[in-house]
Amino acid sequence: MLKYLFMITFLITLCLLNNCWWLVHSLMFLSSFVFMIFFYSYDDMNMISYYFAVDYFSFNLILLSFWICSLTVTASGSVYLSYYHSNFFIFIVLFLLIMLYCSFSSLSLLSFYIFFESSLVPTLLFLFGWGYQPERLQAGVYLIFYTLVASLPLLLVLFKIHDVSSTLYFPLLFDFGSYYLMFYVFIILAFLVKMPMFLVHLWLRKAHVEAPISGSMILAGVLLKLGGYGIFRVMKIICYLGLKFNYFWLSLGLSGGVIVSFICFRQVDLKSLIAYSSVAHMSIVIGGLMTMNWWGCMGSLSLMIGHGLCSSGLFCLSSIIYERLGSRSLLINKGMINLMPSMSLWWFLLMSSNMAAPPSLNLLGELSLLNSIMSWSTFSFLLLIFLSFLSAVYTLYMYSYSQHGFYYSGMFTYSLGYLREYHLLFLHWLPLNILCLKGDYFYF
Repeated sequence: MLKYLFMITFLITLCLLNNCWWLVHSLMFLSSFVFMIFFYSYDDMNMISYYFAVDYFSFNLILLSFWICSLTVTASGSVYLSYYHSNFFIFIVLFLLIMLYCSFSSLSLLSFYIFFESSLVPTLLFLFGWGYQPERLQAGVYLIFYTLVASLPLLLVLFKIHDVSSTLYFPLLFDFGSYYLMFYVFIILAFLVKMPMFLVHLWLRKAHVEAPISGSMILAGVLLKLGGYGIFRVMKIICYLGLKFNYFWLSLGLSGGVIVSFICFRQVDLKSLIAYSSVAHMSIVIGGLMTMNWWGCMGSLSLMIGHGLCSSGLFCLSSIIYERLGSRSLLINKGMINLMPSMSLWWFLLMSSNMAAPPSLNLLGELSLLNSIMSWSTFSFLLLIFLSFLSAVYTLYMYSYSQHGFYYSGMFTYSLGYLREYHLLFLHWLPLNILCLKGDYFYF
């Protein structure tokens, strides 16, 4: 555990040197591979291991954090080439990685809360420092207020839990029974806003549209997963109340996912469409976690990892086009298959994964979540049919609009794609489709 923290901390000192961008980048990938290889020492779900609290659930999410943060540096080549405070940029990525690593491996609820909130600061710096339009200031305010207003009641609840049980140590926490309804709402709301659930999802679209590629990748790839991880951990405390009231969040999540899927159809902004599709995917994850059964929890884990890789890859594609055309509008980004034919293959591959086509990890996650939600209530099949069908529809809409048609006549000549960009997309797509072969890994 500490060796990885030390490695990331010492990488921060390299940020002070000039021309160390690619060195830090290579060492981040090295640490990802080292962490991937040494996974011998965690136990199933008891949070007992040679690391701090790295059990089955945490290990996968920490590995995802390492991977996405490393790919973020690959994607942000324009920051390096334009000398736009590239050292400070790398510093923020590494700081965010430390926060994510610590929050996924916390043994105490309070330390998890502290690191959970600290991950907001670097995200906000990404948004303000490297964002595109002046509206990023408003997007940053939305991000801070939505997440902080929902998180402050959680802090009060933590004090109360400590008062009653005299500990915040995860394995020693117990079910509080029918303690207090607002206790249940406060403890779960912070994570639902972070995921984000329908009705509190407005900050996500604004943050994604205004954020640079790095901010969008980390936000979609890892930060939304913090909410799911938090719900998974605190469900132990509110199990009794959960059995009584989880139906509300489950039905709100699923019906919200269907509504958001309809909202996706009328988006003309590429990034906005991908951001809304994230909300639709996360709604089914909320449904799976709220059923509180094994299929639901494992399915939500695999869908979170699949969505993290897939959504991050789609944001990379939209950024690649934005860097060339200076616009994210689907009206201007038409006919890309005529101009960037080889990039069109990556559009197709990542889009097919987004609509949960085999052999992607999203398929594995969605199938088990269908199982779990249907076992909870058979009537939920109506919403699940719409969710699955509409996700295919808006993905096809995005693909056909961006790749086919007459291209915009006011374009200048540009590169068809650098090796760095193909490499970046390959590293998103490969784990997303290889992990499907190891389905028993997710379900024992």
